[in-house]
Amino acid sequence: MVKALIGRKLEMTQFFAEDGTAVPVTVVEAGPCVVTQVKTVERDGYSALQIGFGSRKPRNVNRPMKGHLDKAGKGYFQVLQEVRVNDVSEFEIGQDLSVDAFEIGERVDVIGTSRGKGFAGTIKRWGFQRGPAAHGSKNIREPGSTGNATFPGRVIKGKKMSGQKGNKRVTVMSLKVIDVRPENNLLIVKGAVPGARNGIIFIRKSNRVR
Repeated sequence: MVKALIGRKLEMTQFFAEDGTAVPVTVVEAGPCVVTQVKTVERDGYSALQIGFGSRKPRNVNRPMKGHLDKAGKGYFQVLQEVRVNDVSEFEIGQDLSVDAFEIGERVDVIGTSRGKGFAGTIKRWGFQRGPAAHGSKNIREPGSTGNATFPGRVIKGKKMSGQKGNKRVTVMSLKVIDVRPENNLLIVKGAVPGARNGIIFIRKSNRVR
């Protein structure tokens, strides 16, 4: 069984536990996904599954992709993703993968694209402290020194400076599964996941133990 699915972030809400405490949760539409390709060690050098999620109109799919997806016979998909598996013998093209693979209480990793917040300074982007706002001060929100003097005489790579904030691939690890609702293809996980509402995310079983 593959414990990995492509999904869509729906919304955040709260879930009441048995002791009455309110738990912040994210509702995720996880699958159903369709196996569109089975990769084997003999033919491809490694074993994996290519799975598809979402729907796309035929007019928005080019001919090579149509030929590839027609093998599954389940339509055309918005997103394709590879999932590494050890044994592909139990899978076939066109097979459906659903949220049934996950269980309440287990941990999952969620991968998505964070919200883009445009160009930001060092205070907003990295949490720098501002300088004194007293009379005559000229470095209230400036980042301060960024480079070196004679040696090496340049700005070191990775220096925290102003720039694009957000719109990056983010992985949130070891989120607890609060509820699984196969009838609606819903997975409810504790906490927040990256991205905006209706954003595409990838869910997989976590190997990290908290």
